[in-house]
Amino acid sequence: MSSFEITGGKKLQGEIIPQGAKNEALQVICAVLLTSEKVTISNIPDIRDVNKLIDLLAEMGVKVEKTAKEQYTFQADYVDLDFLKTEEFKLKAASLRGSVMIVGPLLARFGKAYIPQPGGDKIGRRRLDTHFVGFEKLGARFDNDNFNKFYKIDASHLEGCYMLLDEASVTGTANIVMAAVMAKGKTTIFNAACEPYLLQLCNMLNRMGARISGVGSNLLIIDGVKEMHGCEHTLLPDMIEVGSFIGLAAMCRSELTIKNVNYQHLGIIPEVFRRLGIRIEHKDDDIFVPQQDNYEIEHFMDGSIMTISDAPWPGFTPDLISIALVVATQARGSALIHQKMFESRLFFVDKLIDMGAQIILCDPHRATVIGLDHQYPLRGIEMISPDIRAGVALLIAAMSAQGTSIIHNIEQIDRGYQQIDERLNKLGADIRRI
Repeated sequence: MSSFEITGGKKLQGEIIPQGAKNEALQVICAVLLTSEKVTISNIPDIRDVNKLIDLLAEMGVKVEKTAKEQYTFQADYVDLDFLKTEEFKLKAASLRGSVMIVGPLLARFGKAYIPQPGGDKIGRRRLDTHFVGFEKLGARFDNDNFNKFYKIDASHLEGCYMLLDEASVTGTANIVMAAVMAKGKTTIFNAACEPYLLQLCNMLNRMGARISGVGSNLLIIDGVKEMHGCEHTLLPDMIEVGSFIGLAAMCRSELTIKNVNYQHLGIIPEVFRRLGIRIEHKDDDIFVPQQDNYEIEHFMDGSIMTISDAPWPGFTPDLISIALVVATQARGSALIHQKMFESRLFFVDKLIDMGAQIILCDPHRATVIGLDHQYPLRGIEMISPDIRAGVALLIAAMSAQGTSIIHNIEQIDRGYQQIDERLNKLGADIRRI
């Protein structure tokens, strides 16, 4: 297990370019299974979760070639379906939650699939019902081995239908869309997730020959086609990294320019950080965060305490709730952080309390943060990263703190952030990987 040793209190300055979007990468890489032709994907982040998925596809027989920095070509002209029954596949797929998204393409193209219960972050219950109910409505049949947590799915006769998703699941919508693009007839999906990742996936699928309308909305209509083709695709910049860097600049009272952010796809993210008092300037396609010695949390118009809560897109993404909470610890004023979508994502606040933050954990979903206004800096401690987003939130806290901090289990951070220590050290941080 690797660790970060962080010497806090360093001022940062310079420019940083966000990596390609992790959540989009996991979807579009699975989509290469829909065709036997070459697919080229650019701006792929060099992170653990994405690399594990690429390795998994290669084990399945997909030809994978790294053609340039952050660019790969994939050709699934041969897929070894028997490999999906092996213990090796079960072990590798179970360690990566994104592996569940190979199911939709496999069902569409081959009429069958196998998948173990995927792993991922320990941030509470993350059910797969939306995926599986959607497949069943298209005509798939499940054979569940609950003891071994392994699923066999038969989908030899997929037919389009109308479905109302019980939740606007991003991965669930992506999986169902990929299964439906080659189903017979028309599929209508209402209450579809409409995150930029889905817009990107649907546009990519349409370039591959799919017929999807309503792209970018919560009502998708898919007319099934008989075959899909190759294409080229470029990932969006990762909006979670963009939000993380905004929070980092504020906590470290530093001046940062975040380059090439694709501002139109950031949604409400910049506005939420403005509500926390952070000045953000949009220049061309960059974000400039000037140095601020203090930032003050807004009140609602009636004077009540500001509440920052997550919601499905176009609401505030749950992946940035941890960052918003950390930023609030050094603001002037108070905020209620309400994490609605996952019940265990706020449990990292005990580390922040040990660092000197004033936080009241009301319940698994809500925390009240009393800002210290930089008058009482956080102090360095030794801690463990519980998941990707909390890990980066703790890293930001440590970089703003007095003294030295140690963060263990940084493999969690490496799952979602590309060479984060090297990139931040170039801005003036003092992070040592041990």
